[in-house]
Amino acid sequence: MKNIFDPAPTEEILTRIDQLQPDAEPSWGKMSVAQMLAHCSAFQDIATGDSVSPRSWLGIVVGRLAKPVFYNDKPLPRDMSTIPTLIITDPQAFDTEKAILRQKLKKLQSIGPDQQPLHPHPFFGKLSAEEWGKGIYKHLDHHLRQFGV
Repeated sequence: MKNIFDPAPTEEILTRIDQLQPDAEPSWGKMSVAQMLAHCSAFQDIATGDSVSPRSWLGIVVGRLAKPVFYNDKPLPRDMSTIPTLIITDPQAFDTEKAILRQKLKKLQSIGPDQQPLHPHPFFGKLSAEEWGKGIYKHLDHHLRQFGV
């Protein structure tokens, strides 16, 4: 499984982000491409602790058992629910959101897994740096495939 803390997968993701077009239509879901970029940025903020989302009761009960879904080799399912605080419904500026996500990924890469202040996932709970790195890559890959890149 690819890990966002490794340089090659991060470069791959950055290249794919650069291939996005502001008028791209999703293969599934309701978000625009700019909303998706904002959603992915907000997800990085949860990992780094720049944003806090409370644990759901369902996550507390079954999150620990389900967490391999977040970092295993299988793609995320198209209809997987999302963290409520990460649902982006307001219009977003494509170029701005693209630049913000790129900057956040470069920051994750520069700090690295050992110095990263990783915080619990709102559903899956405590994750190691390796689990977060794989999960962040998998989440980004999911949404980039959603928009055909």
